[in-house]
Amino acid sequence: MSDRANRRQVLGGLTATALAAPALAQGKPAIVVVGGGYGGVTVARELVRLGLGVTLVEPSATYTSCPSSNAVIAGMMPISDVTFDYAGVVRAGVTVVQDTVTAIEAQARRVRLTSGGSLTYDRLVVSPGVAMRFDAIPGYDEAASLAMPHAWKAGTQTSLLMRQIAAMEDGGLVVISVPAMPYRCPPGPYERASLIAHYLKTHKPRSKVIVLDAKDRYSKQPLFETAWKTLYPEHLEWVSASKGGSLKRVEAGAMVLEAEGGRFVPAVANVIPPQRAPELCFQAGLADAYGWCRIDPVTFESIRVPGIHVLGDASAAGAMPKSAFSANAQGKVCAQAISDLLAGRKPDEPRLINVCYSLAAPDYAFSVAGVYAPEWDALVSVPGAGGLSPDDAAPEIRAKEAVLGAAWYRTITRELFG
Repeated sequence: MSDRANRRQVLGGLTATALAAPALAQGKPAIVVVGGGYGGVTVARELVRLGLGVTLVEPSATYTSCPSSNAVIAGMMPISDVTFDYAGVVRAGVTVVQDTVTAIEAQARRVRLTSGGSLTYDRLVVSPGVAMRFDAIPGYDEAASLAMPHAWKAGTQTSLLMRQIAAMEDGGLVVISVPAMPYRCPPGPYERASLIAHYLKTHKPRSKVIVLDAKDRYSKQPLFETAWKTLYPEHLEWVSASKGGSLKRVEAGAMVLEAEGGRFVPAVANVIPPQRAPELCFQAGLADAYGWCRIDPVTFESIRVPGIHVLGDASAAGAMPKSAFSANAQGKVCAQAISDLLAGRKPDEPRLINVCYSLAAPDYAFSVAGVYAPEWDALVSVPGAGGLSPDDAAPEIRAKEAVLGAAWYRTITRELFG
């Protein structure tokens, strides 16, 4: 094989790495991490800190964060504020390869790359996020998402939805369709509806957003309902499943959404489809019939394929939600577990935390916190730990939570991306 096929430029010329078996510096075990999001970057940096050699494979030269992307859609910040490169990750000692993993060969402990090369590993960590189920809603496929963006993977879809809302005439209707659980970021659609309502109230006061929901209950529901009643009584309507909110089909060309309760022809349609683990997880045998990857809750090692760990949104982590905070916590636990397993030590049972802030307006936010522990083959909520923001908090408390949420976002992105 030629040198060109065996080598790949990393981060536009910062470094380059051979795509044969990675060099084992001073005999270190080789760890390969697939996916450069919150979970993947966390585990890679932690493994380096623990003295292990790590190669991170990520197809994009930049990462666009889903947390805070709703604020981009609502015109509260530019998309550059949620976009990061991997230069800081490289400076931390992680070898970053800009490429795509096309296959995992578990028996050979090797991953195949689009470039034609491969990487061997002692342990593999897969943190690939989610895939949209474009087969789940009649009429809604990847082509339809160019007219009715899902914007549930941040980046070009985020910018598209932002532009559509900004271009909409005053008096236009925005419809958001929300799937049944599980999906990435359970409260995310309701934060999005809130911030779009804020934008409409401020810039297009004759407009409105309707949320069509495939369920009757959702995360932080009392807090969102209080916020909507207080802030957006004329600009936001939620239609539950029992009231006809489940989406039946779409006609993207005609901008039509047919729900159980009726037909909608909005100016802007944000269709969030059901989700599952990406195709790579099925190819490798990691995902089950339900579409997610079951894991050992102590080590995050796949219960189906030994030697491979699965983090973040693609994992079936029991009661722990699919969030950036969760992926970050899981990455730290997984890194320590890998270090222990390679050293012949039994990993300790972890306690993991998730905290999720939601904005209802620039100066109005609330949060939920949870603590999770292993029980049998799942992570379960620790009774009496965590909780919701108070439903009757004063405006100054809501404003302080908005500040805290922004501080969390700045802190975690600086920690990960430098």
